[in-house]
Amino acid sequence: MTGSVVTLGETMALLSTPPWGRVTGGSALPVGIGGAESNVAIGLARLGVPCTWISRVGDDALGDLVVREVRAEGVRVLARRDPEAPTGIMLKELRGGAPRRVRYYRRGSAASLLSTSDIDERVVGAAAVVHLTGITPALGPGPREAIDRVVELARSAGALVSFDVNHRAALWSPAQASPVLARLAAAADVVFAGPEEAALLLGREPVDEPGFDLGEELARAVARTGPRTVVVKLGALGSLAFDGGRVHRAAAVPVTAVDPVGAGDAFVAGYLSGAVAGAAAPECLRLGNAAGAAVCAVPGDWEGFPTREELDAAPGRAEVVR
Repeated sequence: MTGSVVTLGETMALLSTPPWGRVTGGSALPVGIGGAESNVAIGLARLGVPCTWISRVGDDALGDLVVREVRAEGVRVLARRDPEAPTGIMLKELRGGAPRRVRYYRRGSAASLLSTSDIDERVVGAAAVVHLTGITPALGPGPREAIDRVVELARSAGALVSFDVNHRAALWSPAQASPVLARLAAAADVVFAGPEEAALLLGREPVDEPGFDLGEELARAVARTGPRTVVVKLGALGSLAFDGGRVHRAAAVPVTAVDPVGAGDAFVAGYLSGAVAGAAAPECLRLGNAAGAAVCAVPGDWEGFPTREELDAAPGRAEVVR
């Protein structure tokens, strides 16, 4: 399989507090951007995969920033400018120079008003892969309808549907999220989840001590609901995939973590870059782990995404378990 990737979702302006965490009069807050779907698109573009990001931003200076930054990374941007709703904002609070907490200010944002009218059906129909996350349907009824329409179009065109659960408890409760996320996961070809997110898809209690054995059991259970491949991200332990009836495991790449925000999106970008090129699951896992480690090693949500040359040279290996 070769071709382009299309993704859909909100990207916000990202403000960071001073390294010591306290904001006072006259404090300078660096401004960047961040959003799960555009992060993946940027990661794939750096790896040489053509990408399109569909969204909606405010007709404001922050919307200008978002569009300019994503486009500058080589991603095709299809983002309607909303003259009435603002671009969303997130604030990364630092302590000792390291991220302590991220707060989101996205209620009533332009992207929360995404609808099926924002979808370019020809672009979606021409994609090899459509990548979606569980953040978009949490933004409201319009985004939920939009994501359903994209899945429908992708299915009709024979594109691979990729879905990262990405549950955001600040947007909706587990009880609200579980049936919607489970439905989207069942309609996908490839599902990415952490152990707690996999449990959420299955309507189970949160996982206390995730490991490879539990990750495998969860992956098999989620696969029985519909997706062909289920990838479980296990952080410092690495990752595993249940694909084609076989379990593959890949150890994490050792790294000194500076800022883990964005590592999950980098993992997805690395994995999908392998899938688009026709690589088997073990190699996709290796690429995902290497990309995630690269992002952890530097500050920022996506700034540390590797190039193709850097990713190909990264260490790591994967194995078939059974």
